[in-house]
Amino acid sequence: MADHHRPNRVLPLIIASQFGGTALWFAVNAVAPDLRGSFDLPAGAVARLVSVVQLGFITGTLFFAALTLADRMSARLLFCVSSLLGAATNAAVLVAHDYYTLLALRFSTGFFLAGIYPVGMKIAASWFEKGLGAAFGYLVGALVLGTAFPHLVRAAGAGLDWQVVIIVVSSVAATGGVLMVLLVPEGPYLRQRAPFRLGNTLRVFGSADFRAAAFGYFGHMWELYAFWTFVPVAVASYAKATGTSLSISAWSFAIIGAGSVGCIVGGVLTTRFGSARVAMVLLACSCAMCVLSPLLFSAPVWLFLPALLVWGVTVVGDSSQFSTLNAQNAPTELVGTALTVVTSIGFAITIPSIQLLGELRSHVDVRWIFLALAPGPVLGLIAMRRLIRRPV
Repeated sequence: MADHHRPNRVLPLIIASQFGGTALWFAVNAVAPDLRGSFDLPAGAVARLVSVVQLGFITGTLFFAALTLADRMSARLLFCVSSLLGAATNAAVLVAHDYYTLLALRFSTGFFLAGIYPVGMKIAASWFEKGLGAAFGYLVGALVLGTAFPHLVRAAGAGLDWQVVIIVVSSVAATGGVLMVLLVPEGPYLRQRAPFRLGNTLRVFGSADFRAAAFGYFGHMWELYAFWTFVPVAVASYAKATGTSLSISAWSFAIIGAGSVGCIVGGVLTTRFGSARVAMVLLACSCAMCVLSPLLFSAPVWLFLPALLVWGVTVVGDSSQFSTLNAQNAPTELVGTALTVVTSIGFAITIPSIQLLGELRSHVDVRWIFLALAPGPVLGLIAMRRLIRRPV
């Protein structure tokens, strides 16, 4: 085995690959205004296009787990194949003819994302015996930047056709997959997980500490993807109401992408304060932003935009710590099953929250819709109280 510094040389490659693959997540969301004309999208279409990606991801996660693909074949190869197929289904949007084909393609992209995000985390875990919480912080940070990346492409190419954005994102995703399989070796701490069995689902919730971590994560997920989905809506609504000239795509990238800072800093802070405390503080901060959100739309621009940046940092900064807490508190022999079940439930929860905000947007002013996200963090914080009572 190579020297002890090798994981630190491999991690940037894994991060780059993860960034490329997860750029597929919001590719269509970034060009939604352009798609409305091309596909004659109905009201609420943007929320449904994001929700169907989530549904595809859930389906893919359960499918890959049921077949234990990441354990029966090279995780790096699975990551590469998933990236290439995800890039292909994303690019196929260019030749789609109607809204329902668009939905089917976004579902397929979500399905293949299940072979990118969780599998990338497994590959990273195979390289780190210690410091996994910090490594996960960097990896989730890469996911956040990847999620925000299509907005950056849209902002940088304001005069370009939406098709160019789709092509760029697909190319970046495919490159990430190839990078992973060619340049990232098998890790020295590669462990086989127990096979996924639906019968074990209830068993993993038998531990009170695991339930506390899982329900904290569920509350976090109620807020996260709905916030990300409607960031462009919030910025556009504020700009229109106040007559302020803002680049919707550039600020959407900045606000979502700011979360990568929260992930990295949160990962570093866990070495001193522990994952539970860091996760709770960040969850409480983002909860406060939900509650205060109506006031932000009346604030001057020098306060509105920094507040959204802070929200972007805190809304996802706890993600990697929830992954760590769920792994630490799951039954030892069922960690694989536990993480699969919790991830699937978490992403399932994002669908009604996204749809709820989409529905609210049709009936009330945008300034009020983010209040609907507050119950998630509140319930998550209540559930996590017992984890704080334990020693760090």
